[in-house]
Amino acid sequence: MKFFVDTADVAEIRDLAATGLVDGITTNPSLVAKTGRSFLDVVQEICGIVDGPVSAEVTATDHETMLAEGRKLASLAENVCVKVPLTPDGLKTCKALTDEGTKVNVTLCFSSAQALLAAKAGATYISPFVGRLDDIGTDGMELIADIVQIYANYPEYSTEVLVASVRGPHHVVQAARLGADVATLPPAVLRALFKHPLTDRGLDAFLADWAKTGQSILGVSDDKQASRTSA
Repeated sequence: MKFFVDTADVAEIRDLAATGLVDGITTNPSLVAKTGRSFLDVVQEICGIVDGPVSAEVTATDHETMLAEGRKLASLAENVCVKVPLTPDGLKTCKALTDEGTKVNVTLCFSSAQALLAAKAGATYISPFVGRLDDIGTDGMELIADIVQIYANYPEYSTEVLVASVRGPHHVVQAARLGADVATLPPAVLRALFKHPLTDRGLDAFLADWAKTGQSILGVSDDKQASRTSA
């Protein structure tokens, strides 16, 4: 499974990209607005940090303007993936951009029927929002299972399932078990994947045992290293 990070915070992206765990980025106008910076400048900077696709969303709702915005965004960098809404005009734009060789992420998907339409329009990614479905009492992961199964029935579809609106590690694990291609995670959720109390407890025990030996892998004792640093 590929991990995208759902943020426009450049500092977060740089830090997480250094782990080697980040395969791409998803953004939207709301996320960029939080930075207080120019939307185009932020997208272009992010594209220079990560090699993978950077989803940048159009803001128009009609086909002609969406297409113009999509082309503008695609011109910023080779790894821009234009994000469009799952509407009739959005899918028209998806088809046009895909035919031009631009990657397209169709967002705001809430049904398997919508996902089928996006695949037929040539979407590179479909973004079902599992957390928002959970919020209204529907099991969002059932939608992921349905889409994965439908796409598997038709090998001519190359659209990847990008699980969005992820609220915690449980969504990530379930999506991986179901065979989703990508999960886009807020930075806090990606960091939460590292966490387990037994890992912390085990590390504390190992460090305590190591301290008792008075040794240092670098060849000096911890006390000597500390005195050299303070000097």
